[in-house]
Amino acid sequence: MKNAFIRAMHYRHACKLFDENREIGKSEMEAVLEFGRLSPSSFGMEPWRFLVVRDRKLKESLQPLCWNQPQITTCSDLVIIKSIVAPLAPGSEYSRSMLSRRDLPKEKIEAYFKIYDDFSAHKLATEGLFCWSSRQCYIAAANMMTGAAMMGIDSCPIEGFEKEKAEALLDIDPAHEELALMVAFGYRVNEAPEKIRLPLDEIVEYR
Repeated sequence: MKNAFIRAMHYRHACKLFDENREIGKSEMEAVLEFGRLSPSSFGMEPWRFLVVRDRKLKESLQPLCWNQPQITTCSDLVIIKSIVAPLAPGSEYSRSMLSRRDLPKEKIEAYFKIYDDFSAHKLATEGLFCWSSRQCYIAAANMMTGAAMMGIDSCPIEGFEKEKAEALLDIDPAHEELALMVAFGYRVNEAPEKIRLPLDEIVEYR
């Protein structure tokens, strides 16, 4: 299992150009989305929502808002990862519902409510809920990309876009959700460049 994971990590790269003639099968794409769904999130809030764009015309409309990057229109599936915002507010019905799923005594659930409300109120006052929520979306995106690589599917994470214009085009209501990032999935045209990373001894320390 370790070797298979390492191979997938080496296989994965930010694919800039996909084979437009190859589509990802339905079951394979559902598996990729499942990798995202099963990802961990702070307080188990699962703040991600996935919009899968396969329509050619919609991709073409999005491309100018994404710095005209070719992966937008050449990919098989463009996953728009939205981050919920308002439902994460302190005392929200959504947070209560998510925390109540735990099989715990009532008093412990109530304690979780208090901890979450204090935490989310602090986030709201300091960095904003979207900043915190979108970080959880990156965890899901990473799992989706690595899982896709294990199936021989290529990907490219995309942050380069005009957020407000893209949200308007996709009918995303920023009062409830915001665009966190996009991930393009498909099959590569060109071989991946050599993977260059710093060695472990330059990035890891033990204490």
